[in-house]
Amino acid sequence: MNSNQLAFYVDTTKCINCKTCEIACKDINQAEPGQRLRKVRSIEGGEFPKVYVYNVSMSCNHCDDPVCAKVCPAKAYTKRTEDGLVIHNPERCIGCKYCTWACPYGAPQFSAASGKVKKCNMCLKNVKDGEQPACVAACPMRAIEVGKLSDFASLPGVTISIRNIPSPEITKPSSRYKVKPEARKGGYA
Repeated sequence: MNSNQLAFYVDTTKCINCKTCEIACKDINQAEPGQRLRKVRSIEGGEFPKVYVYNVSMSCNHCDDPVCAKVCPAKAYTKRTEDGLVIHNPERCIGCKYCTWACPYGAPQFSAASGKVKKCNMCLKNVKDGEQPACVAACPMRAIEVGKLSDFASLPGVTISIRNIPSPEITKPSSRYKVKPEARKGGYA
């Protein structure tokens, strides 16, 4: 993976499912009704007395092996070498929706009104201006951070493999998550 790869770090132990990150993302990206470029998912499981629930705020994972880019016939996706971000170019998008079907995380979102796809670009303009992405700035619990993947990869409790989330082997996502032990794949069922 790119040594300058930018990544989201989400501490699921802090997320309270307020969805402020979703709203901030939707607002800055002028997403249409039904488009959710960042989603907070509540995941429940287990059996009494070992039950669990946790919240995972997810957007585009800016994967090392982005399937959205592989399947796009219009070449509307690029993976930037300088920071590893996977960027969608709406001018090239033909609205075929192949990327929406291929992405295991549901990051690209189709708009019937525009006939195009939209997805998280980590608020590239904000990052270039030295500011935080909208989701990071808006989170009242400070559960989301952005930085170099190498800074997050070795933090205690960090994983990319979360129960009930598609396997990281598919696309090699750059996002990292701090989770409780029961949320890790291989935790108790």
